[in-house]
Amino acid sequence: MTAKEFTVEELLDQIAEILEGLKIPYAVTGGMAVAVWGNPRFTADIDIIVEMNSLKITPLAKALLAIDKDVYISEEAMGEALERKGEFNFIHPQTGLKVDFWVKNDAYDRLKIERAIPKKIDKQKIFFISPEDLILSKLFWYKEGESSKHLEDIKTVFNNPKLKLDLDYIKKWAGQQSTTEILEKLLNK
Repeated sequence: MTAKEFTVEELLDQIAEILEGLKIPYAVTGGMAVAVWGNPRFTADIDIIVEMNSLKITPLAKALLAIDKDVYISEEAMGEALERKGEFNFIHPQTGLKVDFWVKNDAYDRLKIERAIPKKIDKQKIFFISPEDLILSKLFWYKEGESSKHLEDIKTVFNNPKLKLDLDYIKKWAGQQSTTEILEKLLNK
């Protein structure tokens, strides 16, 4: 197999096509979702929440390996991620991207996938986490590590004039994940 020139969008298109073909529900989150709902910024990875079972491990690994030469994916790591409801990685050296697949681990992750919104990127319809769920995810990750990047991402989504955000939904789930205080500080600035 010879290396193909890929853009980030083409790689994301291929991954979305694979997930849909294998009937694995998913939602793109993280920096890629910020680029859709807020302001684009550099990100060295793609974060995707997936809902899958052990029967999907081998077909998904084979499909990802077929994307390009020299890619990395470990079926063992996929199995461990499924067991512990964690993450596994796909590395595409040609683009320099790492794709973090986050295995759904609770009812809220399922809701994020169900609420995902399709956006056409390049040639493929790709499901992105809703802007409200992106804000909530960023609040959670800020609470965990206090990286100012998460607050900046939240601000760019709140400041997008094209979005009509459901503040009641955001406030409800911020309460559930104990991030109301952080949210209130952002809303009062």
